[in-house]
This record gives sequence, C-alpha cells and structure tokens, in this order.
Amino acid sequence: MFISLEGIDGSGKTTQAQLLADSIGDALVLREPGGTALGERLRDLLKDPELQLDPMAELMLFCAARAQLTEEVIRPALERGQLVICDRFSDSSVAYQGFARGIGTRVVEQLCEAATGGLWPDITILLRVDPDIAAQRMADEGRPSDRFEGEGETLQRLVARGYEEVLARHRGRVQPVDATDDSRDVHAAVRRLVLERMDTSRRGGRR
Repeated sequence: MFISLEGIDGSGKTTQAQLLADSIGDALVLREPGGTALGERLRDLLKDPELQLDPMAELMLFCAARAQLTEEVIRPALERGQLVICDRFSDSSVAYQGFARGIGTRVVEQLCEAATGGLWPDITILLRVDPDIAAQRMADEGRPSDRFEGEGETLQRLVARGYEEVLARHRGRVQPVDATDDSRDVHAAVRRLVLERMDTSRRGGRR
C-alpha cells in the first residue's frame, strides 16, 4: 500500500510520516524530492534559496526526481508487498507549481502522471493548518528557510488553496486532517484513516 502525506510547509508531514511508520511497522518512509542519489541532489538544488527557477523548470526537476524515486524505490517496494509512506508526492506539484505558480493543476497532473507511469497513492492524508500557525512552528524550531519557505505567507496561502482544489477533485483518495492540534492527536486521526483504507484494500475494495 502506498500512502502520502501532503500539506503546506510547517504542517507536520515529516513528523506524522514517522509516527505512522512507527505505529504500523515494516514501512518504508521516503521524502520528496529525495530517496535516491538523483533525488537528493535535485533536492539540494530545488531548495537552494539563492537559485531562481522558472516555474516550468522547477516542475520538471521535481518530476525528474519523482520519476527516479518511483521506478528505483517505490514500485519495487510495493511489488514486495511493503508499505510505503511518502512525505509529499505528485499532489504537492499540483498545489505548488500547478496552482500557486500558475502552470495549471490539470496540466501538472498530466505531467506527474507521465513521470510516474500513472502511479498515485492509495490514500493521501492532507494535513490542514493555517499558514500563520505553520510559520510560527517553523520559527519555534529555528530551522533555516529554504527557497520555498523563504517566499513567506503569500506562497503558502496560495499552496493551501491549491491543496483544497486537490481535495475537491480527489475526495475518494485524499483525506483531510486538522493538523492544528497536538501531534499525538493528529497522529491518531491519521492512523485511523490509514487503517480504515488498509482494511478496505484487504477486503478487495481498493479505491
């Protein structure tokens, strides 16, 4: 089973991915971009705050990293019957480059479809949180801003709207969770949704 976690920067995706893996066990946890030698190099490039990228060039770099991750890591893991949990996947490009950067959500979905050979998560957890709260979390953590975080609240509010469009179009796959609460409460909600989808898949009702 393939699970992705999505949300704006500071929504808690990385924390929730690890908590989910720890609670379920025998799960492969990945991040995007990353997870392969190519992906990690492209991650450094994409997050470099000194770099300026055309939106389409930015999208193509994400798609290149995603294509490599899909074929090198995700598909082989799924074929082994392993649970895969990914911190971001194609929906992030739809929200960031498709909506916030203005390329167009349908165009980006088509390009992501081509890059992954049609692979989409079985369930996507959308962690919803107000950009002000997310920004405060990152400030409290004291982590340096990358190229995306450095664009501030304006970008994050656009991305949040992009994710709402993703949710509206893919309600069967994408499940929203209020990520404002304590991380343990958020984890409980995430775990419940994932276990429900796993049970549905076992009974042959995969969506």
